[in-house]
Amino acid sequence: MKIQDMELFKVPPRWLFLKIRTDDGLVGWGEPIIEGRADTVRTAVEEMGDYLIGKDASPIEDVWQVLYRGGFYRGGPILTSALSGIEQALWDIKGKQLGVPVYELLGGPVRQKMRVYAWIGGDSPSDAAEEAKVRVREGYTAMKMSRA
Repeated sequence: MKIQDMELFKVPPRWLFLKIRTDDGLVGWGEPIIEGRADTVRTAVEEMGDYLIGKDASPIEDVWQVLYRGGFYRGGPILTSALSGIEQALWDIKGKQLGVPVYELLGGPVRQKMRVYAWIGGDSPSDAAEEAKVRVREGYTAMKMSRA
């Protein structure tokens, strides 16, 4: 199961997603991002891709160690974010290969439920209020919005 290719998707306003595909057709997704530095993290992932293409996707810890410790300069938010997105995608592939959710590979579930928020927005306060009402009807008890 060798890494065949890697594709990055920049999604406005601030997200970056990584898709890793193996030669046997498995696909893993990761999110290598630091808010406001998507292009910089993209470059770091692409540079790491030079090492990854053609490598076995299975030994995740070995891949992580080589990418983290293999360079002269280690760590920092850009490099570790790039590496985290790669690692997420490799765990996603391994879970699909073994037919189990990733959380089972990492020791099982931590909690039975988790509160999440929905993002709301709009061109006016009344638009945001209407969107909030829709989210409440959908079952959300927490919302987040940003100022324009």
